[in-house]
Amino acid sequence: MAEKAPSPQERKVAARARLLAAADELFYREGVQAVGIDRVIQHAGVAKATLYSAFGSKEELVRAYLRLRHDATMERMSQELAARYSTARERLVGVFEVQGLSFSDPGFRGCAFIGANADAPPPGGAIEQESNDYREWVHSLFFNLATEAGAKDPKGLAKQLVLLYDGAGIGAWMDHDPGAESAARSVAAALVDLAIPA
Repeated sequence: MAEKAPSPQERKVAARARLLAAADELFYREGVQAVGIDRVIQHAGVAKATLYSAFGSKEELVRAYLRLRHDATMERMSQELAARYSTARERLVGVFEVQGLSFSDPGFRGCAFIGANADAPPPGGAIEQESNDYREWVHSLFFNLATEAGAKDPKGLAKQLVLLYDGAGIGAWMDHDPGAESAARSVAAALVDLAIPA
């Protein structure tokens, strides 16, 4: 019995997924501004009209790419923290271990949002909007955990840990040093011990 041919809607969904996968690979590896639409289309193996039908513009493709990265980071962080740690205090430090899981990946090139902002067009576009959402999540992750763990100044502790989180990612990428995770985790543990006495 012959397989049923995919419907037009199924083909559209599959083409959109191929475009997004190609954008994710190329934008992350080479930069949002360095990679043109034609490269993404060629890499995905679709027609130019398919890209405009699925996303409307390069800016919307960039938005979808950054949302994909944000969603993947949130999901991984949530799952790994829940699986590895039992208290909010442990999770505050554990964030750095989860972050470090990507540091030894051969394709690791730091934070996708920092990369996208490095050569971003003028403010107000998709990159700024998606980056603001991502940064709000990073800050709230630490603030909520610090509050739950009983920090006297959860906002101050969260600010310190966000700076450490950013620095660990940049150090791991620029210095080609997966060990940045361990160093960041040690500093985070000291900050948490000072902010939340046992």
